Amino acid sequence: MNIAIIFAGGSGVRMGAGIPKQFLEINGKPILIHTLQLFQYHDKIDKIYLSVLEQYIPYVQELIDEYRLRKVVKVIPGGETAQDSIYNALKTAEAENPEDSIVLIHDGVRPFVSYEVISDNIESVKQHGNGITCTACYETIMISKNGESVDTVPYRKETFAAQAPQSFYLKDIIAAHDVVRASETGYENMVDACTIIRSQGIKAHMVMGNRGNIKVTTPEDVYMFRALLQYKENEQAFGLGLTNRIETRMNQATQPK
Repeated sequence: MNIAIIFAGGSGVRMGAGIPKQFLEINGKPILIHTLQLFQYHDKIDKIYLSVLEQYIPYVQELIDEYRLRKVVKVIPGGETAQDSIYNALKTAEAENPEDSIVLIHDGVRPFVSYEVISDNIESVKQHGNGITCTACYETIMISKNGESVDTVPYRKETFAAQAPQSFYLKDIIAAHDVVRASETGYENMVDACTIIRSQGIKAHMVMGNRGNIKVTTPEDVYMFRALLQYKENEQAFGLGLTNRIETRMNQATQPK
């Protein structure tokens, strides 16, 4: 069983739009729907569990019906933090699915993850026990403890930006969450699932992501997402990139078994 856990409980403060950013409409539909459809139409995803702000659950149910998102099996109230919201969804999934199910934890405002990256996450869990989507950093990263002076500058070739999904066996990620939740500090400084497992000495395996897999957080991100959608529409309309995909498949077909 391959399950997508989509968390979309943010209030959208940084967007300054008056409504949560996941409900902003881009090209005629909410950002959250753009995200959910990526998993709805992926043939390896069996179920979707969605965690949102409790007051928006009726609205989200209407959207699910409108866009025929049949893989969404349950909408769960979010928690105080993103990790609480994820945990709520994980525990709901645990009660309804085998413990060796694969779960892909994904942010509801990352609406451009590629089909291949989702597939690669599933395969990484099967091979290594987890999969952490990331991309190589093109800019130089600087470390500063006070935000005023540079403490260290790591080698750029050794720096990567974490993305989503982050994927695990259901029983493993719940066990990791339980350890954190039982600690004195709880989710303090636990920014994502990768941080959680790394805090317990668990090796995190990287999955190379697609660079368009942005997190829509600020107004500038909205413009970028619109541009990415336009590029995708042009690709579909004019066949851009189709030749490369055909050549890749032909090469794979002619490889010796």
